[in-house]
Amino acid sequence: MSARQLDTRRLAAFLADHIPDFDGELTAEKFAGGQSNPTFKLNAGGRSYVLRRKPPGQLLPSAHAVDREYRIISALADTDVPVPRTYVLCEDESVIGSMFYVMEFLEGRILWDPSLPEARDKAERAAIYDAMNQTLAALHNVDVDAVGLADYGRPGNYFERQLGRWTKQYRASETETMADMEQLLQWLPANMPADDGSISLVHGDYRLDNMMFHPEQPRVIALLDWELSTLGHPLADLANQCMVWMLPGEGSMKGLAGIDRQALGIPSDEEYIARYCERTGRDGIDNWNFYLVFSLFRLAAIVQGIKHRVRLGTASSAEAEERGNLVAPLSRLAVELIQSGGR
Repeated sequence: MSARQLDTRRLAAFLADHIPDFDGELTAEKFAGGQSNPTFKLNAGGRSYVLRRKPPGQLLPSAHAVDREYRIISALADTDVPVPRTYVLCEDESVIGSMFYVMEFLEGRILWDPSLPEARDKAERAAIYDAMNQTLAALHNVDVDAVGLADYGRPGNYFERQLGRWTKQYRASETETMADMEQLLQWLPANMPADDGSISLVHGDYRLDNMMFHPEQPRVIALLDWELSTLGHPLADLANQCMVWMLPGEGSMKGLAGIDRQALGIPSDEEYIARYCERTGRDGIDNWNFYLVFSLFRLAAIVQGIKHRVRLGTASSAEAEERGNLVAPLSRLAVELIQSGGR
């Protein structure tokens, strides 16, 4: 989808009614990358904004919840979690064809490669990873009652709910029977840890390229892409981040497999996890292998959804087809993790 598909005339009229001091001719440019909700930079009257919309067309149930994104970003405005300022949510699909919201545009860096080739030295890489760790801990330490998000998720075992959700989503977008995915669908419910009562805000897709860093400094200025956020188990976010690092260093989803982290100044999983536990007051982690396997399964289910959308013609970026082909290697990695009993 291109920026030309935004009706800037109707959009400008709506924004003028809902954003103070909004004025001038409106232009829109779609950001590259991203598979979930198409994102645009808006310019008008010397000011810049960011618009996130649901994709047009047929969508899977409960997917692309931009209204939930808007709610949580707004609620976190006065916490230690760095988020952009929000301006308006539009649920009237007649304006541009789907629900959308508008937030502040921030100048910063999106770092796509976890090996951080753009970093000046080992110290900067270490500081960037520590900033990610600090931001994750800040999110999980938020008092959900104090920010008005006590009802942001359902009660009960988070992983049980998530497994049910992603099994349903996977089945809804399934294009062929895959033996490794079938094995995961049997192993995960049979090996699910008992609910330990841990609950916090969870981002749902916590990884390097879903945050913006200061243009010069190794600190996070905005945590982005909240579509999958909810109340749930904080270790889901931690495992999701560590899971991504298990992937190869090439392709559309870059990881750290085969990379000498120590030589680059990047912490090991064990070091990263220990620092997170210090910041959140957690005394170690049991059942870590389950959380990693679940994260791989969930990502495989997500990219299966992308593969399904490619076939429907509603995928929102050119690299969607490449990502859709990751279902098999992701599920294979998860099965290998089960077979090895851990890392």
